[in-house]
Amino acid sequence: MDFSLNDDHLALRDAVQRFCDGEYPAEHRGSPETGSQAAARWAGMASLGLLGLPLPEEAGGSGQGAVEVMLVAQELGRALGGGAFVASTVMAGRLLTRLGSADQRARWLPALASGELQAAVALYEDGVRYDWPAARASARQTGAGWLLQGRKTLVLHGDTAGLLLMVARSAGEPGQSDGLSVFALDAGSPGVEVTGFDTLDGRRAAHVVLRDVLVPADRLLGPAGAAAEAVDEALDAGVAALCAEAAGAVDVLLAQTAEHLRTRRQFGAPLAKFQVLQHRIADMAIALEQLKSMACAAAMAVDAGEPALRRRLVSAAKVLAGQLGRAQGFAAIQMHGAMGMTDECRAAHYAKRLMVIGQLFGDASWHLQRMSAASAPA
Repeated sequence: MDFSLNDDHLALRDAVQRFCDGEYPAEHRGSPETGSQAAARWAGMASLGLLGLPLPEEAGGSGQGAVEVMLVAQELGRALGGGAFVASTVMAGRLLTRLGSADQRARWLPALASGELQAAVALYEDGVRYDWPAARASARQTGAGWLLQGRKTLVLHGDTAGLLLMVARSAGEPGQSDGLSVFALDAGSPGVEVTGFDTLDGRRAAHVVLRDVLVPADRLLGPAGAAAEAVDEALDAGVAALCAEAAGAVDVLLAQTAEHLRTRRQFGAPLAKFQVLQHRIADMAIALEQLKSMACAAAMAVDAGEPALRRRLVSAAKVLAGQLGRAQGFAAIQMHGAMGMTDECRAAHYAKRLMVIGQLFGDASWHLQRMSAASAPA
C-alpha cells in the first residue's frame, strides 16, 4: 500500500485544519455545544464542502473516497469536533448512495451535502450487543406500504436527524443476513418516538421506538431483504473514519502531554528530564504512528471494493484504536497528574472521546473475532 499524500490531499487537510482552528478554539475543545454553535459549525462544514465530500458529484458532492474522509476525520479528531459527520455524511450518505434509486438519491443527497438535512442510521437493538444482523425490528408489507415495529438504541445523533435509515427484518430469522431491509423514515412520522441522551464524550445519541409506523413503498432503499452487505460496507466506512479520529486525538494528546512535561517542574527540574516519563512519551509517539498507519490501511481497504479485505483491515484498525486509544488517553491523564481528571484540562476530554470510539460499532474483543473470521480459509 502507498501511504503517501498528493497535493490535493495536503490542501484538503490544511483547509480542514484552518476551519477547525477557527471554529473549535483549543481551550474549549470537548466542551458541550450550544444549539447555535452546532448549527453554525455544521453550516461551515457544508460551505467548505465537507458534508458532500464522499457523495456523488451529480448530487452536489465531490465524489471523493475513504482516504479523503480519513484526512477530514483526523483533523476533526484533533479538534474534538465534527458533530454528526460520521453518522450522517459517512454512514448514511454511503448507504443512500449505495441502495437508493435515482429518485431517492436526488431527493435526499443534495440536502445532506448542503447541510439542510442530517441523517442517522438505526442499527443496534437492546440485548444483541454489536450483532446488528440479529435485529428484531420488523417490517411487514401491506397494501399501503410497509408497517414497521421495533426499538433501536444508540442511534448516533438520532435526535438531531431529520431522516432515519432504519434497518428492519422483512424476512428470515434474527441473525441471518438475508431478509434485512433499510427504510428511510422522516423523524417526525406518526408512531416514531425519538429519545435523545448525552454520551460520555458530550455528544448525542438516541433511542428510537417504532409503533405501527406505516411508510410508503418508495421509502424502501434497494431490494427488500437484500441490504446486509450495503449496511456492512457503510458501517465499515464509519469505523474507518472513527479510527482516523482516534489518530487525530492521540496526536493532540501527545503534543499536550509533552508540553506539560516540558513546563511542569518537580524536584527543581522539568518533568521532561525524568527518563521514565521520556519513555512514556516515546511509547505515545510509537502508538500514534501505528494508529495513523492502520487508519490509512483501513481507509484504502474501504475504497478497494474487496469485502473480505475490507472487513479484515477495518477490524484490525478498530482493535488498535480501541486498545491504544484507551491506553494513551489514560497515560496522558496520569502524566498530567490530578489536573488531568478535571474538565478544565483538555486531556480528560480527549481521553473520553477515545474511550467512546473504542466502544462504538464493536469493541476490540468483538473486532478481533471478526478479523479472525475474515482471515479464516473458506
